[in-house]
Amino acid sequence: MTLRFYYHPRSTFSRRVHIALLEKQIPFEPIEVDLAAGAHREPGYLSLNPYGRVPAIVDDGFTLYESAAILSYLEATRPTPPLIPADPAGRALVDMHLRLCDGQMARPTSLVIFPKRFLPESRWDVAAMSKARAEVEKHLGIVETQLADSDYLVRGALSLADICYIPSLHFLPLMEISAPPRVAAWRERLLNRPSSLATVPAL
Repeated sequence: MTLRFYYHPRSTFSRRVHIALLEKQIPFEPIEVDLAAGAHREPGYLSLNPYGRVPAIVDDGFTLYESAAILSYLEATRPTPPLIPADPAGRALVDMHLRLCDGQMARPTSLVIFPKRFLPESRWDVAAMSKARAEVEKHLGIVETQLADSDYLVRGALSLADICYIPSLHFLPLMEISAPPRVAAWRERLLNRPSSLATVPAL
């Protein structure tokens, strides 16, 4: 049975799963959830994801609806081509970066890009957005050091650690953030991958 992928094209968390599906060449049925029409609040969808968010997957009757967990599940069930190293240390590094991305990048990024994408400027909390932008800049400074001379975050190869960052990195210009040089090169490398180009969201 083909994996069903519930998503919205403007959802950053949906995009990371979409990219992983393409990178791993996993056949799937894309099912767009019409957020504007409130489809995520309808009983049918809430039976899949009681939080009423995207993404979600249904794989041969098994339902999962948190993006980092979905990424780990896809790797565990479809290990080829690999997006996590085989050794325990490498796997731990990917897991660390996934968690750091969610807490130190995706969260503050959302506080900046959500109002800029979906709210009139009169409703922006400028102070909160400025604080979030500073958090992102601090985190990218740490990532700059972690990249060192490598093309990717873990063992010099594309992994889920990199993929989870793509949706946030995409919006650095919207956030008016200039990436440090290694991060800028890493960002360009990631955003130019076919899987990334195929999932570029509307602003």
